[in-house]
Amino acid sequence: MPWKETCVLDEKMAFIGEWLRGELPMTVLCARYGISRDTGYRLIERYQRGGPDGLTPRSRAPHRHGLAMAKEIAEAIVALRRQRPYWGPKKLRAMLQRGDPRRRWPAPSTISDLLRREGLSAPRRRRRTAVPVTQPFLPVAAPNDLWCIDFKGWFRTADGQRCDPLTITDADSRFLIECRIVPQTIAAVQPVVDQAFRELGLPRAMRSDNSLPLRRQGARPLPRAAPPAG
Repeated sequence: MPWKETCVLDEKMAFIGEWLRGELPMTVLCARYGISRDTGYRLIERYQRGGPDGLTPRSRAPHRHGLAMAKEIAEAIVALRRQRPYWGPKKLRAMLQRGDPRRRWPAPSTISDLLRREGLSAPRRRRRTAVPVTQPFLPVAAPNDLWCIDFKGWFRTADGQRCDPLTITDADSRFLIECRIVPQTIAAVQPVVDQAFRELGLPRAMRSDNSLPLRRQGARPLPRAAPPAG
């Protein structure tokens, strides 16, 4: 037993010893030990029920946690999860609540903890974060140093359909090189980029996002001009 608890027990035993001798009134005896009359009577009651062992410090933890899950509730949750292995805690709770609305079902977070303890759920994998760019982009000092290509500036047509036009701009002059409504496919984007190259020449670099039609290394090489005859 820790030293502090031993000292407390010695004080209690000394209090009981003086009470057994009956030399002091209860009020004076409690005042001497710095306790209230109610505390004094509780110590005496514990001594009378259990002897010296009844005076040992008791745990203040509740015998049953107020939020502890009842066995039948846990079994119902586990059984439904085994039947529906792809249902999450929210859907499980909603279905159980619908089947037995009078019962107080635990919160989804509590259900999630139960499923994890029972081996019926695993923590979600963390999504990998994008690798930060540690080097600056190519410096832009003149037209054709850098072109930017993207599907942006979307709007809705009269029938409510979303439209994302393909845009190509020059990073230096902000000149809008192309703005066309084409499908977001490589086959549709390729001719537009080729035509811009033929009209304005090849830029030093192109910047794009990682959308599907823009993932390739760029447009195919332009054919070289044929040498003049003679």
